[in-house]
Amino acid sequence: MTTGGLRALAVAGVVAVCVLLAVVSGELALGAAGPVLAPFAGVGLAAAVLAAVGLAGPDRATLRSSDVGRSVVLAASGDVGSLPALAGVLREGTRAAHADVWLADGDGLVGQAGERVGDLATLLARPDVDHAHPVLDHAVLDHAGGAPELRAVLTIGKPGRPVTAADRALVADVSEATGLLVRGLARGEELRARVARVAELARETEESRRRLGRAREAERRRLAAELADVTTDRFAALRRAVDDAAEVIDDGLAPDADDDDRAEAADLARHHLDVARVRLEDLLDRFRVIARGVHPAVLRDQGLRAALEEVVADLPRPVRLVGRLPGRLPREVESGLYHAAVATLAAVPGDAPLEVTLGLAGGRATVEVTLPPRSGGGTDPAVPADEADRLAALGGAVDVDTGGLRLWLPVELSPEAQ
Repeated sequence: MTTGGLRALAVAGVVAVCVLLAVVSGELALGAAGPVLAPFAGVGLAAAVLAAVGLAGPDRATLRSSDVGRSVVLAASGDVGSLPALAGVLREGTRAAHADVWLADGDGLVGQAGERVGDLATLLARPDVDHAHPVLDHAVLDHAGGAPELRAVLTIGKPGRPVTAADRALVADVSEATGLLVRGLARGEELRARVARVAELARETEESRRRLGRAREAERRRLAAELADVTTDRFAALRRAVDDAAEVIDDGLAPDADDDDRAEAADLARHHLDVARVRLEDLLDRFRVIARGVHPAVLRDQGLRAALEEVVADLPRPVRLVGRLPGRLPREVESGLYHAAVATLAAVPGDAPLEVTLGLAGGRATVEVTLPPRSGGGTDPAVPADEADRLAALGGAVDVDTGGLRLWLPVELSPEAQ
């Protein structure tokens, strides 16, 4: 007979005995009214006896499927601090000496007390574990075998007593709530990691914007300085030559001037105009150099190698240009490397030979500048800070070693850099 049947038989026996005693006692004490009132007294006596011996109310199986279930749901609605509550539900519901919730943590399992075991087999071999139930996440498959990912393990210990089918059923019920909890914890951790990554990207983007702003400001100052140099000296010389020509012409056209004066004035005017033409051509050449520094036509039409060939041909020192790129790069990449290379070549002191090597590998376009050794030993690699900021703003960098430096940019720029 089952436990539930024995319990029902015991309850019925207690009620029958109590009612019989009440009827007999009622007849002796109350006479004719005894049989009428005795059954009610017997039922009350039976209820008191059942409550005293623990047979009143639902059995433990009913408790496990209702009150314990509600306790599990309430425990799992919290955070990681709810895990001890789940362990408490297991311990009370199974009358175990101890119960624990072991969380999967990378290369092992960690209990609530901080104890770590290597794997599930090691946990099952412990003498204090009489039953273990894994909590699996079927939404996340193990990359190796396609099996559900192990999230946690529920364990109970009942030394000297058997683990019943009801105990196993309760542990299985609790595992469902535990699965919801640990999956929620995992999703929350993933969300926090993503939020942290977004914040990091936002900081990187803001720093990139600041570097771009500094690079633009440096370029503006450079262009302003070059234009000021052009306008201050060359425009003044051009204006003097034109003013001299105008003054001579005015003298030659004076009413008291004779033919000789007019002829001399014409010769002087031609001379001053020739000087003005030279000044104007020099001014135009300087403007062409400035325009070429902003974005050379050869860089636009023929690419980085051809533009650097034009630059090194005009340098007062020998520069050997080696290496080729397999094709054209994005305009921002070619322009960034070009300006950084030109500024670096101009900043290297002395007149010793240099070597510039172009390359493309690992999604990066590079310009390596091999610098001459200093007289005291070692090298003196340098790149202007503004150009380094420009490269950093575009997602690249300057790598310095003992033999020189390497300027590089990614071939595919981020939308922010573009």
